[in-house]
Amino acid sequence: MDAVSNTVAISCAIVVVLCAWKIVNMVWVRPKKLEKYLRNQGRNFITWIGWNPRVTIMEPEIIKDVLTKLNDFQKSKSNPMVVKYLASGLVTYEGDQWAKHRKLLNPSFHVEKLKNMVPAFHLSCSEMIKKWEKLVSSNGSCELDVWSHLQALTSDVISRTAFGSSYEEGVQIFELITEQSVSLMEALQSVYIPGSRFLPTKRNMRMKAIDNKVNHLIRSIIDNKLKAMKAGEGNYNDLLGIMLDSNNKMVEQHQNKSHGITIEEVIEECKVFYFAGQETTSSLLVWTMILLSKHKEWQSRTRDEVLNVLGDKTIDIDGLNRLKVINMIFYEVLRLYPPVVGLARQVCKDITLGEFSFPTGIQISIPTILIHYDEQLWGSDAKKFKPERFSEGISKATKNQVIYIPFGGGPRICIGQNFALLEAKLALVMILQKFSFELSQSYVHAPNIVITLQPQYGAHLILHKL
Repeated sequence: MDAVSNTVAISCAIVVVLCAWKIVNMVWVRPKKLEKYLRNQGRNFITWIGWNPRVTIMEPEIIKDVLTKLNDFQKSKSNPMVVKYLASGLVTYEGDQWAKHRKLLNPSFHVEKLKNMVPAFHLSCSEMIKKWEKLVSSNGSCELDVWSHLQALTSDVISRTAFGSSYEEGVQIFELITEQSVSLMEALQSVYIPGSRFLPTKRNMRMKAIDNKVNHLIRSIIDNKLKAMKAGEGNYNDLLGIMLDSNNKMVEQHQNKSHGITIEEVIEECKVFYFAGQETTSSLLVWTMILLSKHKEWQSRTRDEVLNVLGDKTIDIDGLNRLKVINMIFYEVLRLYPPVVGLARQVCKDITLGEFSFPTGIQISIPTILIHYDEQLWGSDAKKFKPERFSEGISKATKNQVIYIPFGGGPRICIGQNFALLEAKLALVMILQKFSFELSQSYVHAPNIVITLQPQYGAHLILHKL
């Protein structure tokens, strides 16, 4: 009996020692080895996320490799709450799944498809302009927080172009996703307690309810679209219709459903459409209006180009493509206020890039906003608003270096960047044709990260009717 007891005790002791060593190795030995391994890397630096080191990279050549070598550097795993309550889809997938979704979604953002969406862009912008004209009609000017109006505009555009429905039909999705993103950021910025997302707290229960409601609304839109397509009434000009049509063609081509995507995956891509399409464009437009309010000479120069090139002509994609000053403005705004302020990757295998060696599992941070403001890369005027730096295009401004990444880079560059830029360009053209604008005294400059970079206290401007 004593022998058995001793054996059990020894076994328990071994288990305890092994567990203790595993914990010590995880929280102390391995991190210290990694820290020693990564130290003294010049301008690049290490931060700690818990007991895991994250290497921040500022070297253009290394950034290029990290963004282009998909098999060596994968996207860091998204926070489970982001995936569950906001969206997964193309932005979180890796490997074959990412490649399949990217191939399926590419037709939705082809330039010929975008041309067909210009009327929807124009209709949404016209409705916003009419509202602004009513507000300034009494004395020719008014103070307005344009941020909420631009959010409504881009939501309207997404509702029309993604789902073929008006803003009134899509307003619930917009409001719910907006509430969800705010709640999610609050949760992510609070003190982390392991397993806390499973607790039945008021916030967790509300986020779950929102997720269920959004999924139900989008599924209803998809079901209606599929019924219309089967009845021969389908409209393939909206993003959802193009995606469903592309999915059907891929399945038929291979005679295998595994080459397509499921309805649940379609729902996730629709959530990405709604969130990314609305957030990115509204962020670009609001910072553009704020900066043009501060720099009146550029506002006048941009308006002059619009009137000279377009005049009273109907706005089309060919006319928009001839507007060079607006391109310069947008490129500079995206440099100073990128929608997403940083990118993250994870090292998949030990790799050496130039003089840098990265062990497997290391997190790589690419701080977009720091790179865009780096005087060593952009010159002593890096922090100033100077659209003329892009007068000869992005390649000339960056000297062909990977130092301008507002939409990411490499094969995973934002699939909807042309959509966002086209929508923003048309909206700004229509605003400049009707109004001049300046900062209100009540405007408070406070860039704030709520998934994307947004003005924390809105954008209070004074509009003047032309």
